[in-house]
Amino acid sequence: MDTLYLSLLTRDQVDAAVALDRQCLGGLWTEDGYLREIDSPNSTLLALTAAAADGETSLAGLGCLWMILDEAHITTLAVHPAQRGRGLGQLLLTALMQAAWQHQMHWATLEVRASNRAAIALYQKFGFTDVGLRPRYYQNPEEDALILWRRGLQEPDFSDTLRQWWGWVGDRHRQHGWNLIPAQSPTQEEAGDLGFSAIPLDIGIFS
Repeated sequence: MDTLYLSLLTRDQVDAAVALDRQCLGGLWTEDGYLREIDSPNSTLLALTAAAADGETSLAGLGCLWMILDEAHITTLAVHPAQRGRGLGQLLLTALMQAAWQHQMHWATLEVRASNRAAIALYQKFGFTDVGLRPRYYQNPEEDALILWRRGLQEPDFSDTLRQWWGWVGDRHRQHGWNLIPAQSPTQEEAGDLGFSAIPLDIGIFS
């Protein structure tokens, strides 16, 4: 069984992050850009590291959000092409939304290419709605961006929504044989491999 490690991106992982960025996002951020995100108190930059049974590790995905007043702006969500179709985007989005919730953000926003139907479907599954358009927002190739928005992160029932999302993540990863370990989680021992009967709503990396 392969293992996934969910953690904050470290400086040692920046080269791998830049390479993944170029592959998935067309070079959105440079090395200096990632270092600034790591150092920023208003940014949460997550890394999803895959470790194979033989001990080889690789950066499987990235997710980043900015905290602006009471808004969580999701700036980056990328999954290595070889790892797609296994629910890793869903995992990263769940973790980012949990980070936003734990930091007392009230809503979340993001941009997505208008042609990226798979990503749009994922965001809609998580309750995001289309609220606008940024013409010619993306380059290489030039394309409009849809602006998506999700409210209610501090509503009383949002923790139940997070539990539901972690349940979805658990279902996907059982299907694909992953074992998920959230770094620095105070409930990790209780949760075991999370089998997702125990939900990591107090993962230490977000506090």
